[in-house]
Amino acid sequence: MTSTQSNLSQAISAKAETSESLLLERQTIQQTMERLPNGTRRLAAQLRTPIKASTLWEVLTDYENLNTFIPNLSTSELISRSENKVKLKQVGTQKFVGVKFSAKVQIELTENKKIGDLEFCLLKGDFRRFEGAWRIRPQIEGEGTFLLYELTVQGCLGMPVGLIEQRLREDLSTNLLSVEKEANKREKIFKLLDSD
Repeated sequence: MTSTQSNLSQAISAKAETSESLLLERQTIQQTMERLPNGTRRLAAQLRTPIKASTLWEVLTDYENLNTFIPNLSTSELISRSENKVKLKQVGTQKFVGVKFSAKVQIELTENKKIGDLEFCLLKGDFRRFEGAWRIRPQIEGEGTFLLYELTVQGCLGMPVGLIEQRLREDLSTNLLSVEKEANKREKIFKLLDSD
């Protein structure tokens, strides 16, 4: 192969990767938010993706690397694992109106790989309530997978819920897209390794 052919091949590959990346980022995200009493918010976001359920599961359960691809997650540390129960310590960092805000949580996750559920609840941390789930479901018609992220959150007394409400909405969508992007990257690596 000449250097011109090699450069052309690389350019085509890069263009295909960019097009696929743009397609992933343009996926429609359905989102809902419910205002509950005492400053509690229940949010849910769903994404339809061509990524395999098994790859999405692998990404979501890569606990010690979540902070490498989920924005605003500064750290994610595996504390313990006992069968399908996992304890994590996480720190999220945000900027609100130019002020840096960090929140720490220790959560327990329950893995149910068979049905694609990863439920979590707060053990302790900077929130009064922080619980939810990631749910992975095959599409009934056609190929692909639905990725759903549910979160119920209640800030501590004095935490301005109105100020963080919009940020929570944005983060749900961003988190879904970040998981999808990482899963897409891993599927490409698997395909490259398989073709060798």
